[in-house]
Amino acid sequence: MATILVVDDELGIRDLLSEILNDEGHTVELAENAAQARALRAQFRPDLVLLDIWMPDTDGVSLLKEWASTGLLTMPVIMMSGHATIDTAVEATRIGATAFLEKPITLQKLLKAVDVGLNKTVAKPLPPTLQKSSAAMLPPADLTVEAAMTGGTLPDMVLDIGPQSLQSFNLEGPLREARDEFEKAYFEYHLAKESGSMTRVAEKTGLERTHLYRKLKQLGVDLARSKRNAL
Repeated sequence: MATILVVDDELGIRDLLSEILNDEGHTVELAENAAQARALRAQFRPDLVLLDIWMPDTDGVSLLKEWASTGLLTMPVIMMSGHATIDTAVEATRIGATAFLEKPITLQKLLKAVDVGLNKTVAKPLPPTLQKSSAAMLPPADLTVEAAMTGGTLPDMVLDIGPQSLQSFNLEGPLREARDEFEKAYFEYHLAKESGSMTRVAEKTGLERTHLYRKLKQLGVDLARSKRNAL
């Protein structure tokens, strides 16, 4: 079994992930911030790291970038976040992350991502100068959407955001088009999840109902179809 480092500032998340991974036979080390993560990474050389994005001292993406730029990104890193965006996912993957998990993390998605990560060859991170380049310099790739943000290194990156949908995004096209496609899939997912309730979707996505209606119309979301799919 593997040694897995869990980095998250929330005690409840650390305890939950530790319990699950220990039950699977893994050895788990816990860090609540970037400083502890650096020390434990050097001490135990983990086979895989579960890394939260939002932390009080140094955020997860910055720590990932630090490891990549200093040659320390020698293990798969799975990013975790409750507020991940497509831009954050692409940035972290470009730096060297192997997957994304959206909180709250389900048992099935966690174990799947860990299994894939432990059996995946770590991609060589881009040099620091290229990490600052625009998205236009990314290699041609398809961005596949499945169920709740998990993925791999480009060009086979997978974002799991819908329980029943499977959709490919062409990263060779303009950024605006890729963003619109992602946002359409995002809203369709939440409409299906909330049984077509605009009130709950507005609360979930942080948009006012008027803005949400306008956004859905702009993206061409079929509200009647979304309600049927929710049944």
